[in-house]
Amino acid sequence: MTMSRRTALLLLAWASLLSPPASIAQTEEAPRVKFSTSAGDFVVELYPDKAPKTVENFLQYVRDKHYDGTIFHRVIENFMVQGGGFDAKFSEKKTRAPVVHEGRDALAKGGLRNVVGTLAMARTSDPQSATSQFFINVKDNAFLDPTLIPPGDPVPRFEYQGRVYENTPRANLMGSPQLFGYTVFGKVVSGMDVVQKMKLTPTGAGGPFPSDVPKTTLLINSATLVK
Repeated sequence: MTMSRRTALLLLAWASLLSPPASIAQTEEAPRVKFSTSAGDFVVELYPDKAPKTVENFLQYVRDKHYDGTIFHRVIENFMVQGGGFDAKFSEKKTRAPVVHEGRDALAKGGLRNVVGTLAMARTSDPQSATSQFFINVKDNAFLDPTLIPPGDPVPRFEYQGRVYENTPRANLMGSPQLFGYTVFGKVVSGMDVVQKMKLTPTGAGGPFPSDVPKTTLLINSATLVK
């Protein structure tokens, strides 16, 4: 018996749902960057689907060889290791304009939080000040996570780090630095043992910094896009 045209169309439509087009089913692989350091090598995977501007900013610094010859200048054993801004003589490298803060957007898209092994942008107290410096969490640091502000204006009651916000104008909250947190845009997928070794490096004063500077230089020999 010949299949009716209506039945054939329904089966075709159902098949298309089961087998989405190649442009949807085949997503672009996450880029990876290999860091070769004086302590060993590690590889980070980046997530442009969660924080596209942050990832592109970071990759441009990699392409420009900005990180080659820089150091991890701040190491705190139960917190994080930070680098990407100074050379071995503590000269600060020139950077491009700051990248827009994407922490909230990334988290809203199902992005990572500041947990062990994740990569996040370092910044000053100004949420929009991140340039080239980054840090790797060596502990779960929930207090660094951005706050997802509930919908509504004024914003209904919510809590953040023990503080209660209630019926607050949205504009006031959007400009509150403490609620922005830090943008997580990748994670270490290979060589985390190297990072764990770095966090144990004895520290003290160095260059312009009064503390937390590794006494043994942790040098980034190169940062290379490998995927």
